[in-house]
Amino acid sequence: MAGDRRRFLKSALGAGAALALSSRPFPWAAEEKAKGSGGSGKRILILGGTRFLGPAVVHAAQERGHTLTLFNRGKTNPGLFPDLEKLHGDRDGKLDALKDRKWDAVVDTSGYVPRIVKMSAELLAPNVQQYVFISSISVYPETVPPHADEKVALATMEDPKDEDVMKNYGALKALCEQEASKAFPGRATNIRPGLIVGPEDETDRFTYWPVRLARGGEVLAPGDGTDKVQFIDVRDLGAWVVRMIETEQTGTYNATGPEKPLTMKEMLEACKKGVKSDATLVWAPAAFLEEQKVGPWMDMPGWIPGASEAAGMTQVDCGKAIAKGLKFRSVEATAADTWAWWKTEPEERRAKLRAGLSPEREKEVLEALKKKA
Repeated sequence: MAGDRRRFLKSALGAGAALALSSRPFPWAAEEKAKGSGGSGKRILILGGTRFLGPAVVHAAQERGHTLTLFNRGKTNPGLFPDLEKLHGDRDGKLDALKDRKWDAVVDTSGYVPRIVKMSAELLAPNVQQYVFISSISVYPETVPPHADEKVALATMEDPKDEDVMKNYGALKALCEQEASKAFPGRATNIRPGLIVGPEDETDRFTYWPVRLARGGEVLAPGDGTDKVQFIDVRDLGAWVVRMIETEQTGTYNATGPEKPLTMKEMLEACKKGVKSDATLVWAPAAFLEEQKVGPWMDMPGWIPGASEAAGMTQVDCGKAIAKGLKFRSVEATAADTWAWWKTEPEERRAKLRAGLSPEREKEVLEALKKKA
């Protein structure tokens, strides 16, 4: 199981590195009343800002009247946010555009290597009040016990100087947190999301389910439906990041959801409602799926068997963040919006999901399940 999750993480990181979002406006942002970069609130610098979570933070901050500056290489989605100030450079040493500039807060959505986070954090520390670092619950060992809070011991690595993100993602994120906190003592906010989902997700780690359910028919579902799942809509996370800046909250927070425990069955039923599907869920025991070489997390997105040693990764305690105002929209709403976005994507993008089983493979496994019965 742990290997499956690591391989999925690698594929997700690879997709993020190789694929750019389209230059069209984000469909889910059309209903938001953006106030541009001339707001009277906080001055916020975003390191990154043009892919998935970055735009969600931008839209939330715009709606609340904050002044925004984006710092990135100018290569991903360069036409996005034409009215915002954009500074170009590179996290790895080309930071001149940030020198002698002042902001109230910086949101680091693109930090993966401690050495690189240290450079930007130390440069900004004299002129910025708060450093918000977007980390991950992957900072915990994959054998983390259920209901782990922010005090649990973090993942480690043999050589802290090894910058292989694919190999050491979680441990490197933990070290990045430390660098942010060192540069901003008492002024750093380390946020640890779990699975981030919703419109514009390049990885399809949640999208698979509303898309598959909308197609109808018999849908292969993993386990018996009682296994726990956790994820957060990117828009909810983006809005909460902005609130944490507005209220100047510091410290470390797990930030995955929903507010109450959610089972796989509850999630899939909610997705069915969201896309108005009449599909039939066909539950397959974990042992059978293993026999069929259908892996958790990669082939059945978001699912980790309850008996797995990695089951704690879908039962992380987020009470501290919830106490600070983290709120979640319904699974039904996330599924509906994700499905609506998916239908606007180019045909070549919709031709093959980047997560989950292909229709042909799903059919084979369903047929094998019926024969076994």
